[in-house]
Amino acid sequence: MATVIIVGSQWGDEGKGKIVDIYTEYADEVVRFQGGNNAGHTLVVGNETTVMHIIPSGILHAGKRCLIGNGVVLDPQVFFQEAEMLKAKGYFQDDAQLVIDPAVNIIMPYHRAIDIAREKKAGCRKIGTTGRGIGPVYEDKVGRRGIRLGDLVHGQVFAAKLREVLPEKNFLLEKFLGEAPLEEASIYDEYMAYGESLRKYLGNTSRILNDGIASGHNVLFEGAQGTLLDIDHGTYPFVTSSSTVAGGACTGTGVGPCRIDAVVGIAKAYVTRVGEGPLPTELQDETGELLRREGHEYGATTGRPRRTGWLDMVALKKGVEINGLTGIALTKLDVLNQMASIRICTAYRCDGQLVDEFPPDVDMLTRCEPVWEEVPGWRCDISGTTCMEDLPRQARFFIDTVEKMSGCPVVLVSVGPRRDQTIQIVNPFGLRD
Repeated sequence: MATVIIVGSQWGDEGKGKIVDIYTEYADEVVRFQGGNNAGHTLVVGNETTVMHIIPSGILHAGKRCLIGNGVVLDPQVFFQEAEMLKAKGYFQDDAQLVIDPAVNIIMPYHRAIDIAREKKAGCRKIGTTGRGIGPVYEDKVGRRGIRLGDLVHGQVFAAKLREVLPEKNFLLEKFLGEAPLEEASIYDEYMAYGESLRKYLGNTSRILNDGIASGHNVLFEGAQGTLLDIDHGTYPFVTSSSTVAGGACTGTGVGPCRIDAVVGIAKAYVTRVGEGPLPTELQDETGELLRREGHEYGATTGRPRRTGWLDMVALKKGVEINGLTGIALTKLDVLNQMASIRICTAYRCDGQLVDEFPPDVDMLTRCEPVWEEVPGWRCDISGTTCMEDLPRQARFFIDTVEKMSGCPVVLVSVGPRRDQTIQIVNPFGLRD
């Protein structure tokens, strides 16, 4: 039995979907523990690409039970669109494969409307949200005004909650944000229908997971976004609205921390970021464009081009520390194939001082300039490599440098988007590949 948490250890978009898909082979249950459809996980099986936003990536494996834990926020419309897409591709043929916790908070139309209107009103001071309503729904959750999935299956409870909260939302939309109000009856009818369709998925995910662990099951916890987008530990306020770090897996599922065996942090061989906020190693030149082009760095959810930069070890060391990483899965190493030399940020220089710790506030981070170490590139195609021994010496040196600087072992190396373009060094479930 083993329990393994997967987290993004940078600013998200590190390739978590592929790694979850690979590790699902060894798991009995796969559970998504935070976030909503503002995240996109891209999986390539054979020649087919599948992008998912809310259903756990493990759904591509028949017979694996997938769960959406209490820490997730759910947009029913997006959920059913995604389920329909998966079924059309031949996946998710058995509805019993998926369980959704009744404590999941529901993204309502007013959440999306407020999210979009706030960004519009903020202008140049915008955060860079996806406009999916994620921030506003988490606000309501914390403010104890949220509507949960369990409420949607009880008409009177849902009606009372909607009647209580909608006037406040319409006041905000009309009087402050200058947008049109929303109509109660149409929302009620639409979401009651969603509730009836979602009823078959309801289940106590905490109980299922804890019973499974007690029975010797392997459990994989699937996170979204990345460590530096965490609401507490990220580059606030340019962050998401949930706990993206390993600790969020416990609060977002109801599984205690003493039951966790391993935490694998996914890290690109470079860095990217979507939206606003500081990115100390950002490249706004031909090299940055090369990384974007070769890495297909466009948001899976928004389609926005991602900002790109060299690998930032100051940031990665923070990810190792905060998550208690037991291993790093290093992805997109093949994107560096064309580089004659590769830069790694080893520290920052801020206001004339050398800084080797990630700054505690965003204002200081914006003043930081990277201190570089340059390592040789390999200038050859590694996408067909199947074992560490066959990698070029320079690529192995790069991996060794990441391990040495981070203080954390690299347990997997991805050299392409497909499942078979993966080198597993250590299996976190304690099994042989």
